[in-house]
Amino acid sequence: MSETTRALRSDAERTVRTILEAAERVLSRNPAASMEQIAEAAGVARTTVHRRFASREALVDAMAAWANQRFAEAIDAAHPETAPPLVALYQATVNVLRVKIDWGFAMSRMLSDDPEVARVHAEVDARCERLFGRAREAGVLRADVDPLWARRVYYALCHEAAQSRDGEPDALAARLIDTLLRGVGTGQGLA
Repeated sequence: MSETTRALRSDAERTVRTILEAAERVLSRNPAASMEQIAEAAGVARTTVHRRFASREALVDAMAAWANQRFAEAIDAAHPETAPPLVALYQATVNVLRVKIDWGFAMSRMLSDDPEVARVHAEVDARCERLFGRAREAGVLRADVDPLWARRVYYALCHEAAQSRDGEPDALAARLIDTLLRGVGTGQGLA
């Protein structure tokens, strides 16, 4: 591949990313926004958006695919199989919250029947299952805790934290992990 071809491809990839990011910002505020509004936010001509995405639906599908890829990369970056379990859990949480907050519109449009979305989510769930197993073995989670229940609670906390947008991902992750590991009660009154 020639340098000119590489430069053109790199420029096209930057343009697509700029359009996707602008679409996320615009559609998060106004889900009915037009392709023209998205083009304006991206700083490109409407024809550029239409050249890259045949329709609004194609753009939203591309956004969901992009967010799905960022979600998978967020888990990878936490090294859930090799980092100490608590470190991996915290880092995965920060990373996932960043994606969920930054790509909330796109993530809400992911179709569960899309084979690629299903594959990524199944892989993430399996990795999370292994991480929670490692956390249990390391004493981070109590031995008597049902691991499936713990993961479901964790997923629900992640969802709620991302929806609340109540703080930066690092602070949200710290609060989420604290809630997961210590709960919100005092333990008093339990038999």
